[in-house]
Amino acid sequence: MSTATLSIDLGALTGNWRDLDARTDCETAAVVKADGYGLDAGRVATALAGAGARRFFVAVAEEGAALRATLGEGPSISVFSGHMAGDTDLIAGAQLTPMLNSVDQMLRHVESLPGHPFGLQLDTGMNRLGMEATEWDAVRDIALGQNPTLIMSHLACADEPDHDMNARQLQRFRDMTDGLDVPRSLAATGGILLGPEYHFDLTRPGVGLYGGLPFVDARPVVTLDVPVIQVRDVSPGETVGYGNAWMAGQPSRIATISAGYADGLIRAMGPKARLHAGETAVPVAGRVSMDLICVDVTGLPEDPETLQLIGPHQSVDTVAGFADTIGYEILTSLGARYSRVYHP
Repeated sequence: MSTATLSIDLGALTGNWRDLDARTDCETAAVVKADGYGLDAGRVATALAGAGARRFFVAVAEEGAALRATLGEGPSISVFSGHMAGDTDLIAGAQLTPMLNSVDQMLRHVESLPGHPFGLQLDTGMNRLGMEATEWDAVRDIALGQNPTLIMSHLACADEPDHDMNARQLQRFRDMTDGLDVPRSLAATGGILLGPEYHFDLTRPGVGLYGGLPFVDARPVVTLDVPVIQVRDVSPGETVGYGNAWMAGQPSRIATISAGYADGLIRAMGPKARLHAGETAVPVAGRVSMDLICVDVTGLPEDPETLQLIGPHQSVDTVAGFADTIGYEILTSLGARYSRVYHP
């Protein structure tokens, strides 16, 4: 078998959801956008529903419709992008709950789908999605008269607990929503970890479910094992890979493995990246190619059949650090060529 094996531990995933749920006294939803952070939204959401999750969040209506086809009737599916032009039939047909981001979206929704459930997204300083305070003041009474099911905002710096932006956004959210008889949500994974004052009525964990930071207590969900295609001897002074980026300083043993940047293993990770053969870390030799990576296995007692990039010895965030990025990008970039194995 020449493709890498991506193993997904659904038991660890649901364990992470239960752990985050236990840290609050409110309802815990689950964010399964970007195809369940690259791990298959249908499988992920089905497992989480079995663990007790009844509310799910996706980025766009098309994701929501696909998820509804898997989950069937019952669970709530909310759409962060709101009610975009052309989404009406999907929202109605798949029973989606758009999180409306503007007056224009609110007008579109109530005119095209009167009485259909919706939520509202407010901007408390991130300047990404949601109504700003002045817009909210102008439309609040009208919006509340349409019976929204949720009012939410999103924290910009929740992964930095000491950042003063967290307290500022919390206060702005309270200023905009205190006294309203509507369920509220502010916290994703990082917000949950900031403490009870950020929890309100509903939390929306995402990356923490999948084993990512800032949830340092998360159980690892993903393991990536890559087969070795060929191993060769390289003499001192010989080079490996494109651009002669790596030169042997001693007699070396180089393994070429079957994965590369086409599989989401970001090219920039090459100079810093390590893989593991059992307990032993081995460095990448040269550049990450489209389908192949060369690894210096000189110090191993025997040639490996596979090497592990993500697993017990280094997390998805450690791998992200090799490329100066974040675990989110690694997870959502994991390629379609992998042989995916799901463990209950």
